[in-house]
Amino acid sequence: MKAFQIYHLNLAFSSIPAKSRPEVIQRCYWPLLKMAEDLCIPIGVELTGWTLDQIRQIDPSWVEHFKQMLHAQQCELIGSGWTQMIGPLAAPEANHWNQKLGVEAYEKLLGLRPRLVLVNEMAYSTSMVDLYLSAGYEGMIMDRDNVRLALDLDHQPASRVPTHALGLQKQVFPVLWSDSILFQRLQRVVHGDIPVSEYLDYVRKRASEDCQVLPAYCNDVEIFDFRPGRFTTEAKLHTEGEWTRMRRVYTAVATDLGIQWVSPSDALHAQNEGRKVKPRILSSVAHPIPVKKQAKYNINRWALTGRNDLWLNTTCHEICQRLVREGSAKAEQWRELCEFWASDLRTHITEDRWLDILARIDSFRESLPPYPCKHDAEARVPASSHLPECKIERGEDDILWSFDTAHTHLVLNARRGLTIKSLAFKSQGFKPLLGTIPQGFFDSIELGADYYSGGVLIEIPGERVRLTDLEWVRPEIVHTDHSVQIVGVLPLAKGKLKKTIIIDLESEAIRMTYEFQDFPRPLGIVRVGVLTLIPGFMGLPLSLHCQNGGTETEHFLVSSDVNHGQPASQFVSSTSAMGATDGQVMLLDNTGRGFKVEWEPAACAAVPLLKHLRTPHSHLTRLSFSLSELDDTSRPGGKLLPFDVVLAPVGGES
Repeated sequence: MKAFQIYHLNLAFSSIPAKSRPEVIQRCYWPLLKMAEDLCIPIGVELTGWTLDQIRQIDPSWVEHFKQMLHAQQCELIGSGWTQMIGPLAAPEANHWNQKLGVEAYEKLLGLRPRLVLVNEMAYSTSMVDLYLSAGYEGMIMDRDNVRLALDLDHQPASRVPTHALGLQKQVFPVLWSDSILFQRLQRVVHGDIPVSEYLDYVRKRASEDCQVLPAYCNDVEIFDFRPGRFTTEAKLHTEGEWTRMRRVYTAVATDLGIQWVSPSDALHAQNEGRKVKPRILSSVAHPIPVKKQAKYNINRWALTGRNDLWLNTTCHEICQRLVREGSAKAEQWRELCEFWASDLRTHITEDRWLDILARIDSFRESLPPYPCKHDAEARVPASSHLPECKIERGEDDILWSFDTAHTHLVLNARRGLTIKSLAFKSQGFKPLLGTIPQGFFDSIELGADYYSGGVLIEIPGERVRLTDLEWVRPEIVHTDHSVQIVGVLPLAKGKLKKTIIIDLESEAIRMTYEFQDFPRPLGIVRVGVLTLIPGFMGLPLSLHCQNGGTETEHFLVSSDVNHGQPASQFVSSTSAMGATDGQVMLLDNTGRGFKVEWEPAACAAVPLLKHLRTPHSHLTRLSFSLSELDDTSRPGGKLLPFDVVLAPVGGES
């Protein structure tokens, strides 16, 4: 049996103050190299170009020593990028520059380029295959546990896991699998949480069950003989000395268990030697972006929590668009954007570093050409109920309001906050596509509720508050040259929600806008623009289509139950999401009919969540947009961004 180790070096570690970086190098990075030398273990060392450059500035002798070990093949460099960017949440141009700048840093400071790349935070989408191949990598390291979960292989032998990832253009890319449980067990034994004998028993068990290569460790190095300060419950430093204890453990693994330590590249070769190439898409609609560790580490950790991830990602999209539009942006400008898009700014970032990055962002934005803002230039005049372009009718007790144009039929429920009762399009025979499923439609009491469209849900668990927009509203109707606008303002805790539904009179487009007035960003969930499919119109199976950090669309078959918004625990409000980094999602049926939604990530980088539950005779399918989720990184501060989404049909009558 062969085994490998990969250590992730990260001076941008969110909870480590900048002043502690020299200490990290002395207590963590130097002992790592010394251990590899003394025990003759060809470890993998993964670090960003930014971290490598920071080490050079603080302790250039470490970089020189590392370089000598690399050229003597005593260790192996593993690529990352210029920063630890979450690829499936970033624009493709930023992803490209992140890899380009990272490779240039490796070549400049170390005189070589890595063969393998580690997926940043193990946050993977199929688009990453295209990105890594274009950067010149020959293989990648990815977490095995969550890919097994995505592919419904979590109870199957490790040998069933694909050997290669399949790209969007059917490219085949080798994968060296890491393992969350194995690296967590190593951390526990080194910290003294479990005895060495227990760890060796577990490794022996895994060695007998797994394939011919064991991923002994693939995670942080700043947690040995140092504590990053993320949690008040962090273990005390082991009195034996954790690097001393690690050496003792690794020596026992080799001598007592007869395991041979090999480099990551040699491990990849051994892992696939003699095996038939088994390429496969490594994600699914239930897990469109697999990440590392347990469920609390889902993609929303870097999209919608932290100190203000939504604003930060939105700002990065805005800056990226300005650089692309400028056309002659310099490498240093892209480098700065990559640093703004680093994952560590989105988790346990310290107050000082957060304030510093806010100042840097403000200064950088001021240095760029003005960003064009969208303005409604149409003259607004009060509407009558007899407009030739749009027939407006009120139902009994003024609860239901219908708006019929040559292109759309829309019914709104004023008693329930202008939610959508039904929406139908001419190209689809005016058969209702989206709307409200009333209580009693489903036989099961578990689904015994009304399922509205166009609504808002806010939950703040710490305050035991649940807010919706399902209240009476007297709509204001405004007519312009090209649209009819239905406006409602609803009280929402201490603030207000202004909801506007805009019917385009010249097309089948429906626009929905949500503006939160005097409403702070809560420590909880905020989901808006919920769209509920009317069962029976779209044939099964459904499919979902969006981009996740690349230039090509990823396609997901919706053939099983999905619930991205299901809480992972009482402290983590969701389990998954889609990146949708170009601001588009399509949901289609087996005939190509369905709908498309579009929004502007540079105005609000909302994250789409899908819920699809099958019943014996029907299904409940809902698409929503999250502006905030809750996890252990969530901190107060900031305001909710306004969200504007355009809905249009796809495909005609079947």
